[in-house]
Amino acid sequence: MIIDAHQHFWDPARADYPWMGAPELAPIRRAFGPADLAPLLKANGIDASIVVQCRSALEETQEFLRIAHATPSVVGVVGWADLTDASLGDTLDRLRALPDGNKLVGIRHQVHDEPDPDWLLRADVQRGLAAVVARDLAYDLLVRTRELPAAIAIAQAFPQARFVLDHAAKPAIADGGAAEWSDRIAALAACGNVWCKISGLATEANWKDWDAERLFPFVEHVATCFGEDRLIFGSDWPVCLLAGSYAEIKGALEACLAKLGPQVREKAFGVNAKGAYRLAIA
Repeated sequence: MIIDAHQHFWDPARADYPWMGAPELAPIRRAFGPADLAPLLKANGIDASIVVQCRSALEETQEFLRIAHATPSVVGVVGWADLTDASLGDTLDRLRALPDGNKLVGIRHQVHDEPDPDWLLRADVQRGLAAVVARDLAYDLLVRTRELPAAIAIAQAFPQARFVLDHAAKPAIADGGAAEWSDRIAALAACGNVWCKISGLATEANWKDWDAERLFPFVEHVATCFGEDRLIFGSDWPVCLLAGSYAEIKGALEACLAKLGPQVREKAFGVNAKGAYRLAIA
């Protein structure tokens, strides 16, 4: 089974997305739903997807679970819940009790938007992470280079947890990369309980001037650090449309992974996502 482990649904007419206000994001400031994604999955040979959090609202997580219940191709939901809430465990239990609540496979917060680079290390956040881990859910790390030291520390503090790094921590591809990112990625990968999504890379490059060759050094670095068993493909649709079509994004990542060997590609396009999120699929 080929899995897109990172895609989104949203409707700016029905909810507020603070991160979507920048003028350059106007092309994606409209509704995107399952009916929009379905033909793209079919055309690109994708069997299933995981829908991922877009805003800090429990209502969105509930909506995504309703979508998953009605959409067989959506095999997992990485939703949002307040890690700082002392009753988070009860909230997660209620979510899991909903129809298709078993499709809740992870929790995510937009950590890179927090003023404090050490937000993950706060005592109340760690209490929340403990509740996530106790319910056998993964936690998606949405961080940049600035927050990677905290991510490393939290992965070490919770060795029994499963963490998934989104977008390879958004390297500065347009600027040619940075040694600080490379070194911190290697340190995070040394924690054996962290997977890395090869996703969102084209939108960290120059949107008008990128190709697989320019993405490859970054893909190669995370592949070297994380190994073939901890790389995961994600399209980051529809954010990816800022830089290219679904087919162009998938094709570029396939080309990068193909250079690393057929087994790397095969695992990144399905097997590793099933393991990281413990997906209940054949």
